[in-house]
Amino acid sequence: MRIARIEHPDGIDHAVVEADGYRLVEDVFADEIRCLDTRVGFADARLLAPVEPRTVVGMAHNTGPGDRLLPPQAFLKPARSVIGPGDPVPVSADLGLVHAEAELAVVIGGSGAILGYTVANDVTARDLQAQDSLWTQAKGQRGFTPLGPWIETDLDPAGAVVGLEVGDAAAPPAGTDRLARGVAEVVAWVSGFLPLGPGDVILTGAPGASLPIRPGQQVTARVDGIGELVNPVVEGVRERRTERGAA
Repeated sequence: MRIARIEHPDGIDHAVVEADGYRLVEDVFADEIRCLDTRVGFADARLLAPVEPRTVVGMAHNTGPGDRLLPPQAFLKPARSVIGPGDPVPVSADLGLVHAEAELAVVIGGSGAILGYTVANDVTARDLQAQDSLWTQAKGQRGFTPLGPWIETDLDPAGAVVGLEVGDAAAPPAGTDRLARGVAEVVAWVSGFLPLGPGDVILTGAPGASLPIRPGQQVTARVDGIGELVNPVVEGVRERRTERGAA
């Protein structure tokens, strides 16, 4: 089952993706997902990020088998950095080198179990990453966590193939079986210390190469069995706030 979150003329809802459009559901986080009679055509809806998480956690050092020599490590990304399909990724010149990373993401359901899987682009400012051991600045910028296009509930996460394209450049496809720690191990480890709730997201790591991005390019992250997540890269402006009353 594919579950999308859509904006349509009557509001924003989760919906099952059908052959000819979307069918709204009552509560995507209920123990049993119940479809409603309301249907929305593809042309009358816009895909949004499939969830609005309160917590987004990523796995560090979880690429190739060599990372198995390192202890597991997680990092947090701000929930406000999440954007959906087609939304722009702002990259300002002063960020320096910025990379896209295609990953399989786990979506947590209402009971704390896995609801399904989606595609993530873990955008990372490399120069800032080298300066900040917690990676907060490097991975927490506005628009640095694209998710989508929907949630796939029927997927074998152990054998998913991940791909990434930026403009005319493409990274070789790589399977999640290449991760130093598999998806099931990642979920068990993270949920062992971090309280997770409905709609929270775990980024499981990039099994393939990352690619540099710059304004004017289009980024496509894909996971076979789920689909493609496409976002344009635009010129961004770093936000700088001053204290109230400051000149």
